[in-house]
Amino acid sequence: MKLSTRDAAAYFAKPDPRRTGLLIFGDDAARVALRRSEVIANLAGPDADAEMRLTRIAAADLRREPALLLDAVKATGFFPGPRVAFVDGAADGLAPIFDAALQDWRDGDAQIIATAGALRATSKLRKLFEAHPNAFATGIYDEPPGREEVERLLRDAGLPDIPRDAMATVLDLAKSLEPGDFRQTIEKVGLYKRGDPEPLSPSEIAALAPLTINAAVDDAVGVVAGGEVEKLGHIMRRLQAQGVSAVQLCIAAERHFRQLHQIASDPGGPGAGIGKLRPPVWGPRRDAMQRQASRWSREALERALALLLDTDLTLRSSADVPALALVERALLRIAWMARR
Repeated sequence: MKLSTRDAAAYFAKPDPRRTGLLIFGDDAARVALRRSEVIANLAGPDADAEMRLTRIAAADLRREPALLLDAVKATGFFPGPRVAFVDGAADGLAPIFDAALQDWRDGDAQIIATAGALRATSKLRKLFEAHPNAFATGIYDEPPGREEVERLLRDAGLPDIPRDAMATVLDLAKSLEPGDFRQTIEKVGLYKRGDPEPLSPSEIAALAPLTINAAVDDAVGVVAGGEVEKLGHIMRRLQAQGVSAVQLCIAAERHFRQLHQIASDPGGPGAGIGKLRPPVWGPRRDAMQRQASRWSREALERALALLLDTDLTLRSSADVPALALVERALLRIAWMARR
């Protein structure tokens, strides 16, 4: 059976040991591995490996010895509890082996869990699991966790009820972090608030969240657009220490100021303009962009964009210039424009 993205999150949290098998596939190997680890831990428990109730089979080994999967499915364990036969790196070439194991599966056998890369709708392996009446197939896509899953993670971390503004910050964080980093951040926040009766605040979440390179670049561009000249030097030193390139920073600034120009140019005003951005912006970033757009005229934004374009062309030319210093000078000039 096909498991939708929404239903998959609930199933990963509470898998059914009576199911025959589960196929998890997707482009992002890290996201697929995270989901696989979650479902195996929730199905067989944290001690499954130590109690020999988890059998790991590499796809290459299964190609050489097709009997490995069925042997693992039928093997009798020494310890009570659900058993798992896990195949990593499955592909269409292994479909006949999985077909035989799924057909021969009986109650009490080990559940078959397989992971694969991106699979088309015509994939033999995917069709096999989707057509089976007691097995699931689900795709993992590059999208943030939904509100239901975020609320479940918060409950698991001991944060069942948080204020609305803190929830908005958490949902924004879910969109900007990789799934593993987001999960670790929620666990960290839960540990930090353990025994603290005060409501969770957005500032506490921001202090505990990892600062990704993208977030640091966005901070720098936001400081420039907001005219916060005094903060720019410190942020530039931090970006330099993180290894951010001058071209990367210049491109991010151009993109941001193009968005501000689009907002400022809308005949309905900044409120209408920001709603037309694609991809859309949410939460605190949306509020910040509206504030920034209100302090810039369309003409001033065009001057800022012209300066950024000249800087970008210089960076890409054969001129021997200190790249990051060149971008910093341009950003400093633009930040002063915002204060006029």
